[in-house]
Amino acid sequence: QVQLVESGGGLAQPGGSLRLSCAASGLIHSINNMGWYRQAPGKERELVASITSGGSTNYADSVKGRFTISRDNAKNLVYLQMNSLKPEDTAVYYCNVDIRSVYAASIRDYWGKGTLVTVSS
Repeated sequence: QVQLVESGGGLAQPGGSLRLSCAASGLIHSINNMGWYRQAPGKERELVASITSGGSTNYADSVKGRFTISRDNAKNLVYLQMNSLKPEDTAVYYCNVDIRSVYAASIRDYWGKGTLVTVSS
């Protein structure tokens, strides 16, 4: 089985920073794209940022210049550095990773359980 575990959420003041981490573990053969989504109360889940296995990144317009996604391929980790946080960044953040498990013939995407980020003074 494959598991994703997020960490690093919490309370931050406007203008502050938080760093989210997501660790993939289990019977992993290979990992392709990794990303972060978020869902605010009453809103649909949206893509925040993604990174390919080659390191190419993509960001939502609302976080460009403030958030940075990175990955550690050796440790099966993906990070989201969030700077200049705004109250509208408040949401549950979910890790999403495309993984081929050891006994699988194809890749599927896996989701973490989410970590709450609250931006408030």
